[in-house]
Amino acid sequence: MNAAEFLVAEALAAPGLAHAFFTRRGGVSSGLYASLNGGIGSRDEPEAVRDNRARMAAALGLAPDRLAIPYQVHSPDAATISAPFAPEARPRCDALVTATPGLGLGVTGADCGMLLFADRKARVVAATHAGWKGARDGVIEATVEAMARLGARPASVCAALGPCIAQSSYEVGPEFVAAFAAADADSARFFARSVNPRRSMFDLPRYIAERARRAGVGRFEDLGLDTYTDEGRFFSYRRATHRKEPDYGRLVAAIALV
Repeated sequence: MNAAEFLVAEALAAPGLAHAFFTRRGGVSSGLYASLNGGIGSRDEPEAVRDNRARMAAALGLAPDRLAIPYQVHSPDAATISAPFAPEARPRCDALVTATPGLGLGVTGADCGMLLFADRKARVVAATHAGWKGARDGVIEATVEAMARLGARPASVCAALGPCIAQSSYEVGPEFVAAFAAADADSARFFARSVNPRRSMFDLPRYIAERARRAGVGRFEDLGLDTYTDEGRFFSYRRATHRKEPDYGRLVAAIALV
């Protein structure tokens, strides 16, 4: 079995923790999904996705059935779990939280923010999918609140943001800007002018960092990698859309107490 390729964050590199921001390399999928596609919701061969996820679990030192990934719906909802769930019983949410050793938590993404959280002293971890909607609606704050209910202290929480779409790659229309302005009067600083009239460039990583700060996270690290421009390492929904491709692969970020 080839090894799944992954990146790590300095903020989460500590004894008792295993974490990974997986790239698209080191799997068995082919074509648009080459090669480490972790997306059950893609139209890739299900057997290939299962094999890819097994490789990811192995990279964390886990059995395949110990890596839990939810049914993501771009929500502000976080679920606390203490055991794996069957594929057909995946919770519909965008963050998972646990204090159970040996249970891996993962999320998928292909431009959206994938965040991993840990309070090493309290032994609580979380994985969060934060696209613009989930971040705006409070999924990061919900994650930290769920961790606190298990004994974590926000000031002791370290969070890392994996590869996601950069501001220079994220052009949006006026309706997008208006929706943010209606929800947050201070949102203008996350937008820059585009070269195209009436369009703007949205800084999702910076916005996520700000929401983590508001949630009280003690340490935040952004890997600073753009999924859109780095085709060799990352899947990108927006890149696939611009090319009019019929589907796209999904990256996975995961963490576990070991």
